Amino acid sequence: MKRSQAGFTLIELIIVIVILGILAVTAAPKFLDFGGDARRSTLTGVKGALESAGSLVYGKAIIAGKHNEPTESLTDPAIDIVYGYPAATDTAIRAAAELAADEWDVVVSTDDDAPGFGAVGTSSVVISAANSTPGTTEATACHAVYEASAGPAVKPVITVYGDGC
Repeated sequence: MKRSQAGFTLIELIIVIVILGILAVTAAPKFLDFGGDARRSTLTGVKGALESAGSLVYGKAIIAGKHNEPTESLTDPAIDIVYGYPAATDTAIRAAAELAADEWDVVVSTDDDAPGFGAVGTSSVVISAANSTPGTTEATACHAVYEASAGPAVKPVITVYGDGC
C-alpha cells in the first residue's frame, strides 16, 4: 500500500514566505504614509521645545523681575519677551527654542487664511518645515502656531495643525 502525500514541503513554504516578505517590504511604503506621521511628530516635538523654552525664559524673566511687563527683553541670549514668555517674533522664537533656519520657517502671521493663525500681526507666528506651505484649511494644514502670552502669568498657546502633513 502506497501512501500519497498531501501538502507542501518545508522548502516550498519557506520560499513562499520569503516572496511574501519581499512583496510586503516593497509595497508597504506605497500604501502607508510614514512621511506624514513623521512630519506630525516633528511638529509635536517643536511644540514641546517651545513649551520647555518658554518655561526657561519665564524663569529667567522672574529672576530679572521682568515677568509682569507687556514688552521687555532678556540678555544672554537676547530674547524679546511678552509677560515673561518669548515674543511672537522670528528672532525670539528661534533664540528660545533654537530652531535652525535651514530646517524651520518661522513667520509672523500676516493673514488669517490658515487654521490657527490667530490675531494677525504681532501676537502669533506660524512654524512649518522649511520650504513647505502651512496649508489653508484644517485638512491641508501642516504647521504649528505660537500665540504670545496674553497677560501676566498667562502661558503662550501653542497648537499643532497636522491633518495635512
